[in-house]
Amino acid sequence: MLRLRSSILTHIISSSVAFPSNSSLHRLLFATAAPSNSPNPSFAVEDYLVDTCGLTRAQALKASAKLSHLKSPSKPDAVRAFLGGFGISSADVATLISKDPQLLCAKVDKTLASNFTELTALGLSRPDIVRLLSFAPLHFRCRSIVSKVQYYLALFGSSENLFLALKNGSYILGRNLERVAINVSFLRECGLCDRDIAKLGIQVNRILTTNPECVQAMVACAEGLGAPRGSGMFRLVLQAAAFLSEKKIAAKVDYLKKTFRWSDAEVNIAIPRSPFMLTRSKESLRHKSDFLFSEVGLEPAEIASFPAMVNYSLDGRVRPRYYVVKFLKKNGLLDRDWKFSTIVKVTEKVFVEKFICPHKEAAPHLAQDYAAACRGEVAARLIFA
Repeated sequence: MLRLRSSILTHIISSSVAFPSNSSLHRLLFATAAPSNSPNPSFAVEDYLVDTCGLTRAQALKASAKLSHLKSPSKPDAVRAFLGGFGISSADVATLISKDPQLLCAKVDKTLASNFTELTALGLSRPDIVRLLSFAPLHFRCRSIVSKVQYYLALFGSSENLFLALKNGSYILGRNLERVAINVSFLRECGLCDRDIAKLGIQVNRILTTNPECVQAMVACAEGLGAPRGSGMFRLVLQAAAFLSEKKIAAKVDYLKKTFRWSDAEVNIAIPRSPFMLTRSKESLRHKSDFLFSEVGLEPAEIASFPAMVNYSLDGRVRPRYYVVKFLKKNGLLDRDWKFSTIVKVTEKVFVEKFICPHKEAAPHLAQDYAAACRGEVAARLIFA
């Protein structure tokens, strides 16, 4: 493990790039350079945040507690001028300050300007950098943000994927990069390719930053649910079961067995095929079970063979499609006996093309009734036809 950590750190350090200077940044820096931070007896932080920065009084009151050491507006003025020079509006600057008041205390020359320069060298555009700042103003005050962004860009494959991951948790920019690299290395050993690791990291980025021992436990849990390492469903089961305790998973498995009348063999078939059932509420599962058994008339084995139907929206997809096909069948408009799993799994476009469009003359109201049913407004003629 020590050798692994040492090699990972060596790789991270050796792969860092030399960043060129940016003359426009230096001009902006000199133009916004502030005088020394000499005490100003009349300076009141809370009033400054309201009158100059545009925060509400409530926001300013909360933020001023973290800026009580400020005795002059010189540093905050320099930060605001620097950010404004990059086209960040006053309203957006106010939002950034409300998120992280200490951004006003950042060193413009040694931190902000350097971060902007080096992130540009990584290939981020100015809008990208501004967007990054809006996601993580707290971490933007640290020089380490550059090496972390460099690592995550390589891991996720693009800046857009990086922003998707940040949307699900910007804290990844504040976590230990060595731990992330160890977890990534372990996931590769489990048979996940970099693309799968990127998808996993975007959806559940905590799995990259948590203790390696926790990741190992998650992998063991996924294997226990019927998804061995290297299997096609391993990533999805791992994603669904991540951060669910063994106790919660066992309770949900028992509930699935009782609700859908599954045997041990059937539940072991269903979960690897549709692992996100583990994340559904008991109420949602019960409603779908009632509908599939009572109205559709399916058998437990039929649901287990195509458990994805349990994840589809009952009111927005499953129920409306069932009513349409039931109507067509009762009126002799179907050319064959369709399996219910096929009816619910086809895309919306295919469903409309196969089950709505061919019957415009025989059932001119069908398209309108189907659209209404998808909104939760089921016409009586569709249900009782």
